[in-house]
Amino acid sequence: MSSWQFAACLMLGGSTVLLFIGMPVALTFISINIVGAWLYMGGEPGMVQLVRSSVSSVMAFSLTPIPLFVLMGEILFHTGLAFKVIEGVERLIMRVPGRLAVVAVVAGTVFSAISGSTIATTAMLGSLMLPVMLARGYHPTIATGPIMAIGAVDMLIPPSALTVLLGSLSGISISKLLIGGVVPGLLLSICFVAWIIIRVRISPHLAPNETNLIEHKGWDRWQPFFAYVLPTLSIFGVVVGALAAGWATPTECAALGAFATMVLAACYKVLKWDAVLKSLKGTAGISGMILFIILGATTFAQILSFSGASTGLVQFITGQGLSTSWIVVGMMLLLIFLGIFVDQVSMMMITLPIFMPIVTALGIDPIWFGVMFLICMQLGMLLPPHGMLLMTMKGVAPPEVSMGHIFKAVTPYVIMSIVLLVLVFCVPIVALWLPNLMD
Repeated sequence: MSSWQFAACLMLGGSTVLLFIGMPVALTFISINIVGAWLYMGGEPGMVQLVRSSVSSVMAFSLTPIPLFVLMGEILFHTGLAFKVIEGVERLIMRVPGRLAVVAVVAGTVFSAISGSTIATTAMLGSLMLPVMLARGYHPTIATGPIMAIGAVDMLIPPSALTVLLGSLSGISISKLLIGGVVPGLLLSICFVAWIIIRVRISPHLAPNETNLIEHKGWDRWQPFFAYVLPTLSIFGVVVGALAAGWATPTECAALGAFATMVLAACYKVLKWDAVLKSLKGTAGISGMILFIILGATTFAQILSFSGASTGLVQFITGQGLSTSWIVVGMMLLLIFLGIFVDQVSMMMITLPIFMPIVTALGIDPIWFGVMFLICMQLGMLLPPHGMLLMTMKGVAPPEVSMGHIFKAVTPYVIMSIVLLVLVFCVPIVALWLPNLMD
C-alpha cells in the first residue's frame, strides 16, 4: 500500500469508524486531525499548524450568515409568528382532499423560506399539526409524511444554514448556491401537494372528509394571509431578491433578513424579552455546534491534501477512463448511501475534500453539483433507519405513531426526491436558471 493510500485509509476510514460507533462529529474529526497532523505535518510543528488552521477556519467572514439565518427561524418560532402563518395558510386552503396535510406542506414551504433550521421546521409542524390531524381521523402515514418531507425541503429553499456551510467548505459561490435551490425546492413542494391529493382521492379512508369545517368567506378568509403570511414572505423576497440582483452579499442579506424578522415581530408586539432571550440561546447553541464542526472539517481537508491522499484519490478516479457523467453518478450514489448512516455535516466533511478536486479537475459546473449535493443531503434526512427528520418526528409524535408508520409515510417522498435528483442531473437548467440570471 502506497503512502497516499495508507493516509486515505487512516483519515477517511478512521473518521467513518468513529462516526459509526457514535462519537460526536466535531470530536471525531478533531481526534483524527491530531493523529494526521502529528504523522503528516511533522510532529510538534504540525500540531502548532493545526491550531493555527483551526482558528483561521472559524474566522472566515463567509460563515457569518449561518447564525443570522438560524436566528430568523428562532425568532419566528419563539414569538409565535410561525403559528400565525400556519393559521393564515389553513384559512386559504379549504375543500381539498387531505386538506390538513396540504396545509402542512404549504405552511412548511412558507416557513422554509424564512427559517434557516431544517429540524426546527419539522419539530414545529410536528408538535403543532400532527396531534390535530390524528384527532380528526387522519391515518398516521398521511399525517406524518408531509411534515417530514417539507422539513427536508427547508434545506433547498433559502435561507439555509447547511447551504452556507456547504458553500463555505466546498468553495462554491454561497449566493448562487442559495439561489440554485429555489426552483428544485418549489418543484418538490408542488409534487408533494399533488401526491397528497391523488393519494387521498384513491384511498379516502386515509383522511376524513371534514364536513364540520368552518367556511370563512370574503375578507375574513383572506385577512390572516394579508396580516401574517404576506408580510412574512416579504422577508424571503427581500433576502432572495437582494441576492439574485447582486445588491448584497449573503452576509448582508442574512443581516437584513434577521433585522426584518425582528422588526416584523416588533410590529406585531410579540418581540418580548423572553422570546428574544430564547431565540439568542437557540441560535448560539446551533451556531456554536456548526462552527465547532467547521473547525474540524477545514483542517481535515488540509491534512488530506498535505498527506497526498486527496491528489492520489483524484488521480486514481479520473484515471479509470469513466465519463464525467458516470463519475458524478457514482458520487451521488455514495452520498445517498452515506445518508443512511451519518448526518449531513458528516457527509460533507467525509466527501468534500475528495469530491471538490474531482469537480475542478473535470470542469463540472460547481453550482449544478452543489444543488445535487443538497438534494442528496435532503434525501439523507429522510432515509430509514437513521434519517434525522425521522428521529425528530418520532420525538414529537404521540405514542400511537410507530416507527413503522413513519418509515411507510416517508417512502413516496423519498421516491419524489430521487426523481428530482435525476431531473436536475439530466436537465441542469432546473438548478442553474436562477443563478445564471445573477451573471
